Order: sequence, then C-alpha cells, then structure tokens
Amino acid sequence: MLFKDKVVIIAGYGPGLGHDMAVIAAEEGAKVVLGARNEANLEAAAKQINASGGQAAYRRTDISNNDDCLALAALAVDTFGGIDSCINNAMAGNADMIEGVSMDVWRKVFDVNLFGTMQMAQACIEPMKQKGEGYIVNVSSMAHRKPLPPLAAYSASKAGMEGATRYLAKELGPYGIRVNTARMGYIGGPTVDQTIVAWAQAQGKSEAEVEQGIAADISLGKIPPGPDCARGVLMLASPWAAAVSGAILDINGGDAMP
Repeated sequence: MLFKDKVVIIAGYGPGLGHDMAVIAAEEGAKVVLGARNEANLEAAAKQINASGGQAAYRRTDISNNDDCLALAALAVDTFGGIDSCINNAMAGNADMIEGVSMDVWRKVFDVNLFGTMQMAQACIEPMKQKGEGYIVNVSSMAHRKPLPPLAAYSASKAGMEGATRYLAKELGPYGIRVNTARMGYIGGPTVDQTIVAWAQAQGKSEAEVEQGIAADISLGKIPPGPDCARGVLMLASPWAAAVSGAILDINGGDAMP
C-alpha cells in the first residue's frame, strides 16, 4: 500500500477533494489526521474511516490561527507518533472585482491561502526533521493561470503560495523534506456541481449546457472526477514523489497548460 504505516495530515478537509484524499489515503494504509473549521464534517469523516478499518483522528482547525496549526501537528505526533506528509487543502475565496474592493477583503483571503498554508507547513517541519524526511503538498488553483473574474484575491493568494512553496522546497531539501504544489482545475464533485447550478441559473442555460461548455476547454473532454484528482495530489505526498521537490503539477485534465 502506498501509505503503509505513514501519517498524513489533511488540513482543509471538506466534502470534495479533501474527503476523496482522506478516504483514498486511508485505503492505502495511511493514518489520517484531519483538520478543518467544520467539526461535524470532521467527525463524520473520521467515523467513516475508522468504521472501514482505517485510522483517523481530527481536530477543529483554522489554519489562519497559528496555535491551531501547531495543535493539529501535535495531534498527529501524539496520536500516531509523527508526521510523514502534510497536504494543505484549506482555502478562502471571494467574489469581488479589484476595482473598488477593500484590501481588507484581500487580507482575509491571504490569511488562509498564503499565510495559513505557510503556518501549517511550519508546524510540520520539526516532526519531519526528526524523521529525516517528509512531504508537504500545497494545493493551488489554475485560476491565476487562467483568470476567472471575479476571483482576483483568491488567484493572487494562490500565486503567492506557489512562489513561497518553491522557496520552502529549497530551504527544506537538505533535511529530506519535499515540498510541491498541486495546481487544480475543475474537480468533479459537490463544489463544482453547485457552481454549475449557479451559472446555469445566471446564464439562463441548462446545467448540461454549462457542464458541456466547461468540458469543451478540457483536453480530456470532461471534468476530471474527484477521486482521480485526489490521487494526483496524494502521489506528491507519497514516496512515489521521492525525486520531486519544488515542482508544480497541473491536475486539470489538460485545461490550463503552462
């Protein structure tokens, strides 16, 4: 199994990509530690994984709070003995154009997507150093490569995160810690389903027409299923990425290509 005897933190667990990563990692032998702001979702996920024969622990976590990041890392160490991988999947978004928007709105987005991600990574460094290796994966978005107004603050924060990730890879390489970015596109699942419904209503189209319009820009001709996207991220968090650090992997079915 890919994660046999490995401890994997997923910071930013949610009903879409986060859920798929948690379930698949547990199926692959990982001891999964989940963090997010919605405690009910965390509890349900941990119960599902444990009932299926896996091992999961969770803690309500807001990664914009450094104490929460330290506490989630400590939970992994105290419960399972260390940290092998940390996937930073938490995100905050906005729906404003740049003109006229208060930069306070931007600061709240950056507090999670950039500063929070780096805080969570920082919290895992010492436990990974003690093991002599580790994997940090920061989840980004193609939105800053393929601008989708009105997501300017979200896109800018993800672009900053990608830059910081590469610097962190250079910094932590001597300790055997790999740091990479998974740059996501449309992900089949509840979030994109909700977006399609909203766009269909706003554009006066059917949901099938909106989905077909999205798929037309994707080389594979379809919105990639959530579990397939999750496996792409998990690969970067696994020993299969032992020779990969400072990289950006586009996981979008061939939609936005660098």
